[in-house]
Amino acid sequence: MRFPILFPSVAGLAGLILLVMPSLEAAPPGTEDGSFPVRSNLKAAAAKVDITPAETRNVWVTGHRRQVNGARDPLHAGVLLLDDGETKAAIVTMDTIGAWEDLVKQLRPKIEAATGTPAANILVTASHNHSAPGFTENLRWGAEIIDKIAAAAQQAAGELRPVSVGYGEDEIGFGINRRKVIDGRAVVSLNPDGPNDPRVKVLRFDDGKSLTPVAVLMHAVCHPCFFTWGDKGSIPHPNGYPKMSADFPGEAQTFVEAVYGGDTHALFIQGCAGDIRPNLPGFPYRCADEADIQWAGRDLGGAVVRSLARSMVREELASRTHYYPIRVASTTLELPGKEAPVPAELMALKIGPYLLLTMPGEPMVEYGFKLEKAIAERAIPIIVGYANGNIGYIPTADAYPVGGYEPNRSRLDPSAEAIVLKELGKLADQVVGDVFESFSKHPEDVQKREAGEKARVSQ
Repeated sequence: MRFPILFPSVAGLAGLILLVMPSLEAAPPGTEDGSFPVRSNLKAAAAKVDITPAETRNVWVTGHRRQVNGARDPLHAGVLLLDDGETKAAIVTMDTIGAWEDLVKQLRPKIEAATGTPAANILVTASHNHSAPGFTENLRWGAEIIDKIAAAAQQAAGELRPVSVGYGEDEIGFGINRRKVIDGRAVVSLNPDGPNDPRVKVLRFDDGKSLTPVAVLMHAVCHPCFFTWGDKGSIPHPNGYPKMSADFPGEAQTFVEAVYGGDTHALFIQGCAGDIRPNLPGFPYRCADEADIQWAGRDLGGAVVRSLARSMVREELASRTHYYPIRVASTTLELPGKEAPVPAELMALKIGPYLLLTMPGEPMVEYGFKLEKAIAERAIPIIVGYANGNIGYIPTADAYPVGGYEPNRSRLDPSAEAIVLKELGKLADQVVGDVFESFSKHPEDVQKREAGEKARVSQ
């Protein structure tokens, strides 16, 4: 029995081809000659400024205190301005040991005056660099920092443009836990089996004009103390590196910016690094040399660049949202202290799906894990230490029974941990927007939210 051979029409054949081949319209959007459309409510801009002191001879640096002469590399501060059309916020980063409370109090109103960003919506954070001067010991330099950052913020305010936000993660390999429990007590010892967080989290802000981001926000977890003393027998720097430096965060930021030909601004934010330091073996550890700092800078910088590149492939671009509401909440409370209550500011800053939760000191690494576990299904968490103040070590309650450097030096009572975690959870509720009271249109709820925000901003 013969069957007739049927030839489809041209239209039918075209339809068949479209069925078996992926639709070009359905394919994820890619970049055209490196450019791509940006549809977003968010505007952003960044600026950086050199904050190296004019005088670098016979200067005492803080952290591991020592006298230095000259600067190996410059110290920088960066400003990232954000505007969703209704709310403005700013993130300030500094190559300093801390975001000193007095500096924050003076800097915020100056940025507000220069940019219109409410002072209460300005996050000021430090890399925790151990090779830069202190603020209170160098008030003239501190005043210069404040003026320079305010000027950088004003510059950024004139460059705001629509952006979309990409996110990626990678890892570094130079951080290690520095606590080991031996015979019931904690000693300073490099501990590869201790808790550690090698992840690098990266936000990139793109205007769509090229594959070069407008700004990069890079987050990692490790003490910037490569150049500090530790092992007195280490050659060539038994007493610590003899020059000022921005340590590995500065080296990594320079690396990232160089990859993009100097056409982007890389800003570093520190995580929960209270018990994490560079893996430089010694007794108990040694000072870094040029090979060490190149290793760390390129390790972190390379991780950031890999993440940045990966987040631009078309599948990643297609996954970006087009709506980035900014929501900010903060509170200042008194934490229980060993001798007296310790004032501390906590903040939550949400940019679209990305949630920054901040603490004003040196949280041990477990804080990051605990907060992420609590929030991970509701937002993409980035836990930040050394922000909006500097109260010193913020140990976990479990650290106190075995002692060691961090809980012994801390001003806080062990009960502070539970309060910090609870209060940050409350702030997250306010900005994530999935708790009924945070989005309810009932007049009483609206009035309560508005009154609370008015009080926060006016503080």
